[in-house]
Amino acid sequence: MFSRLGHLVARRAGWALLLSLLFVLATAAVGSRVIPQMSSGGYDDPQSESSRATAYLTSHFHQQDPWAVLVLACPASVDTPACTQAAAHVQQRVATVTGVQRVTSYWTLGHPAPMRSTDGRAAYLFVYGQGSNIEQLNAMEARVERAATPAAAQAGVRVYFSGSGALYNGINGRVKHDIAKAEGIAVPLSLVLTLIVFGSLVAALTPLTVALFAIPAGLFVLWLVHRFTDVSVFGLNIITGLGLGLGIDYALLIVNRFREEQAREANIETAVVRTVETAGRTVFFSGITVALTLGALGLFPLYFLQTFAWAGVSTVLFAVIGALVPMPAMLALIGHRIDRWKVRSVRPASDDGAWARVSGFVMQRPVRIVIGTLILLGILAAPALHLQTGQPDERVLPASDPVAAAGQFIRTHFDGRETQPVEIVIPGGVAASAAVDAYATRVSQLPHVVRVVTPSSVLVHGAVVAPNPAGAGAVAGPDVKVEAIGDVDARSPAGQALIESIRALPRPTPGTLIGGSAAIYTDSQHGVLDHVPAALLWIAIMTMVVLFLFTGSVLLPIKAVLLNVLSLGATFGVITWVFQDGHLRELLGGFTVRGDVDTSQLVLIVILVFGLSMDYELFLLSRIKELHDAGADTETAVQLGLQRSGRIITAAALILAAVFAAFITSAVTSMKLIGFGVGFAILLDASVVRALLVPALMRIAGRWNWWAPRPLRALHEHLHLAH
Repeated sequence: MFSRLGHLVARRAGWALLLSLLFVLATAAVGSRVIPQMSSGGYDDPQSESSRATAYLTSHFHQQDPWAVLVLACPASVDTPACTQAAAHVQQRVATVTGVQRVTSYWTLGHPAPMRSTDGRAAYLFVYGQGSNIEQLNAMEARVERAATPAAAQAGVRVYFSGSGALYNGINGRVKHDIAKAEGIAVPLSLVLTLIVFGSLVAALTPLTVALFAIPAGLFVLWLVHRFTDVSVFGLNIITGLGLGLGIDYALLIVNRFREEQAREANIETAVVRTVETAGRTVFFSGITVALTLGALGLFPLYFLQTFAWAGVSTVLFAVIGALVPMPAMLALIGHRIDRWKVRSVRPASDDGAWARVSGFVMQRPVRIVIGTLILLGILAAPALHLQTGQPDERVLPASDPVAAAGQFIRTHFDGRETQPVEIVIPGGVAASAAVDAYATRVSQLPHVVRVVTPSSVLVHGAVVAPNPAGAGAVAGPDVKVEAIGDVDARSPAGQALIESIRALPRPTPGTLIGGSAAIYTDSQHGVLDHVPAALLWIAIMTMVVLFLFTGSVLLPIKAVLLNVLSLGATFGVITWVFQDGHLRELLGGFTVRGDVDTSQLVLIVILVFGLSMDYELFLLSRIKELHDAGADTETAVQLGLQRSGRIITAAALILAAVFAAFITSAVTSMKLIGFGVGFAILLDASVVRALLVPALMRIAGRWNWWAPRPLRALHEHLHLAH
């Protein structure tokens, strides 16, 4: 297959490049349209109990949550005539904003105490938008900010902006700006590094053939997906990072092999064909492995992670096509001019170099190397023993950001979380009023519950303290809504514990649903963590199947999976030490330490790093197997294989790590986490794992590296995948 493809591309190089160019232009023109439509959400499980509760409240109670939450802070009490007049001025100005349906506030709802701050100098103002289109609601919130800010300044009060719209706009704006900034760093830096590694300007430009083919195609796929569902703005990270990174990885492998074949064979077509047969085959299996690994993200119900599945799989597959079609075509046209405009001399690696000496040193003392390396990885992994996971909130933004400042102000100045109640829907609750009252009493007695609001009363620790304020607990036909106000952050482990304690109580009627922000957070956590075992099983099985098809060995795939687990454990430990414990915070540009790490981002890092690690595993094994198949013993094959591929793996890892590390410059903690986590894991894998553990373990295993049961060996030979 690869031989025929190599001949076809070499003989029709002009047509291959022309068709590739037309494909790039078409996908870029259409795919770029998805960027303004991407969302910063996607962390909620649409099949969860909390989602069903939200749908029930919307359809039966016609409940609408405020899209913009404003807090007005006055110089004196919110009940003074001056503050009341200022609030009326702001509310009147906001009500005229296009897209605003209605505005309510502490002052218009009868001065309910829960909507007033503990010091009495600040109170809530809620803005409800028209319709349910997220983009339109976000645009409305931005207009509210532009209208309310000068109105508040004119009235002599300070306004804080919170709520879904402010959070979405704050994160989206930062992410889009930071991606442009990161690309402005990553692209020139990667070009400089590739120029040094490839040795000539012409060779250094070859990765762009792959990247410019894959990135627009990945955006085009997201545009298609967006026709049917939402897509996360963070998908841009994966498309850019993988497009550039794999472009460099694959170009390094192919150009290096092309130079080797040129040194042996003067005929350009033969050199191209041989390159596609060897390096092209490695790229194909590498891409399939990475794509299958990233496909595991599609098993999660959160569209944040599903976006990464679509973006990652499509970018990888199109990177493979770019490496197997337009790039060999370009090499066929360039030929010996691949080394034009040299910056340094690059020759194919000799068989006696630094990597050969390193592997020789390792294989002379494999047991000691394995023990020492495992101790090092264990030390790095140790902090992960106290890893806490959570979901993002406004604290992923810098503390100086207005949205983050608003969240901190609310935490500091308000006892209850009025904008984030636990919402309990009780179908048929009117007919079971006694059971509802008893249930509300039990809920009010739980730790961290400030009060419970029923359609008739407000309960504090089981005692009725007041009639029901308007707009809280409600009745819709035969159904009842009860609200529980807590004193903990809804999107936190404490909020999750509160929801789980409420859900553990016997429910007053069949079909009772517990929803609200804390329930959404809880269900999102379960939506990720409950699917992790299935995702890991998928990755392990797919990786071992593809590696078996590539190598014909049973032991090598198992070894590859176990080494990746060790590498990821060390990466988790360092991430915990940095992002949960707050070490190196200033060195990374500063971020808010919440005491946990984003669950979805951790899953993304696991799967992304696992796939990229397999990339380097295949780069190394392809050379080792080629030498072993040619008659070399295991030790010689490992030593020469590492010598011939070590420089490529190291260079590719350095450049790819630099591409992802550029995202550390982002002001959004989630992007910092991806950049740091992936960058660190890549460098750790390409150095400690590939240079030390792989040769040591292969030396210990000896001839068993290539063992497979007779039926599997026969299957492998039948499929002709060993040649």
